[in-house]
Amino acid sequence: MTGLGWALAGGRRGDRGSGAGQDGHSGAGRTEGRGRTPSRGRAQRGPLRPMGAPRSLVFWCLLSVVLTQRVKVRNEVTGYVGDEATLQCLFPTTSSDVKVSQVTWMKEMGGKKQNVAVYLPDHKPNFPLDNSGRIRFLNVSLQDATLIIQPLRMGDEGTYICEFATYPHGNEDGVTTLSILARPTNTAESRKVVAGNAMIPVAVCTSANGKPPARITWIATLPGNFNASEVANGDGTVTVTSQFNMVPTAVADQEQITCVISQRTLTEPENIPVTLSVLYPPQVTIEGYDDNWYVSRNEAVLRCVAKGNPKPTHYSWSTPSGPLPPTVQVQGDRLLVQSVDVAVNTTFICQVTNSVGTTRVEQIILVRAQPNMDGAGSTGGIIGGIIAAIVAVAVVATGVLIFRQQQKNRTEQDNDDLDGPPAYKPPPPQKKIEDPELVSNPPEVEVENIPLKAAYFEPSIAVDPTEPDLPRYHELPTLEDKEPATMGPSLEDEYLDQINPIYDALSFASGEGVPEQGFIMSRALYV
Repeated sequence: MTGLGWALAGGRRGDRGSGAGQDGHSGAGRTEGRGRTPSRGRAQRGPLRPMGAPRSLVFWCLLSVVLTQRVKVRNEVTGYVGDEATLQCLFPTTSSDVKVSQVTWMKEMGGKKQNVAVYLPDHKPNFPLDNSGRIRFLNVSLQDATLIIQPLRMGDEGTYICEFATYPHGNEDGVTTLSILARPTNTAESRKVVAGNAMIPVAVCTSANGKPPARITWIATLPGNFNASEVANGDGTVTVTSQFNMVPTAVADQEQITCVISQRTLTEPENIPVTLSVLYPPQVTIEGYDDNWYVSRNEAVLRCVAKGNPKPTHYSWSTPSGPLPPTVQVQGDRLLVQSVDVAVNTTFICQVTNSVGTTRVEQIILVRAQPNMDGAGSTGGIIGGIIAAIVAVAVVATGVLIFRQQQKNRTEQDNDDLDGPPAYKPPPPQKKIEDPELVSNPPEVEVENIPLKAAYFEPSIAVDPTEPDLPRYHELPTLEDKEPATMGPSLEDEYLDQINPIYDALSFASGEGVPEQGFIMSRALYV
């Protein structure tokens, strides 16, 4: 019987007891005597009358406790194979009257419940289903029975029940569904196929050991279709395989298609590119014949161009009549004709082989008696046009360079004119032509004779220590130190004085009274 049933039954039995007590006490009072009966009657009746209301209050309190005590679990938990899963289970008690005696985790397996983890306060936690250490309690407690499973296996998926044994309410439980997801291993590759006319798989894409199953599509510009198949594995995972089908041709070789895989555990679809591999026999062409093979032409060449998958491994040259002309040499995929003659006027056959097959092509050669000038003229015109264009470009480029160089020179010259001294320089004074006779017999004009000063010493000239100290530098006379000359200045002197007054300080009048010692600076030395 539940706690609610016990509360209802107790209330009903209490009501009946108080009624019987009242009847018995009244009879006893009448038979046993008045002195003790009232006291005894009051002692019995006092507590019984007010108990009707408190018992109903206790009933409602017990009912509210029963309704509020619930196990806190998550309805569904998702985990990945190899990762850790946490199954939460909490039992918060709001009343000290509720006692928890045991915690049990169970799993529904085949319609039955099997214990997974059990905890009793007086015993260590027990894990009957798997005692290898993969399963454990997060906290060993009667209020927190959260269970940890790590690493997860596909067999761990199922329905788990967390149950608390309580008093006086009995067992309280909560149900959690554990879903296990598996990240798939995705691969894609091409299949080596031989070119043909039937539609066959040329590429395969696989998403192995995933849960839930993956979805595979293809992106391709080539005509074709794809299909998919699923295989359930023993551990609960699923392997999905998709094939891309098309008619293999040589054009499809080395083309790229893409496998697109979508699955719940992937944050975004995974794209895997696949390069197709179609095997086909060699495709052969012969190059080098320009329809201008003439007698005595030297170094004529034919080349056998071939491609295939796999690459060609063998080349051979022949003619319909059998052996090659004596003037022909075979150099692998090349046929060299040293000197064209009438024997070359034949059909050359090139045969190429790979592991898939053999292909042969023919080239007819027509030997002319004279060169084909039509082709040569057109070729010469093309070459001449190219040369003329190159010359024109060179002339234009040369003109541009010359123009830029001239402009650069003008700019530099203008900068020099702005930064340097003035371009104008005064002309030097003309040398006077003097008559020796006039110099020896000067006119009766008084000429000012200014004695020269002492010699001008340069700083680098050594001085005799025995001689008295003389000033190493001497001040030249200025215009103020000179006495006025009795003879007026000439036109040339006036011109020089206008240019720079220093001419007066550096020039002296000629005459016999000028001593031979000293340094004389001529006016002609000043620029």
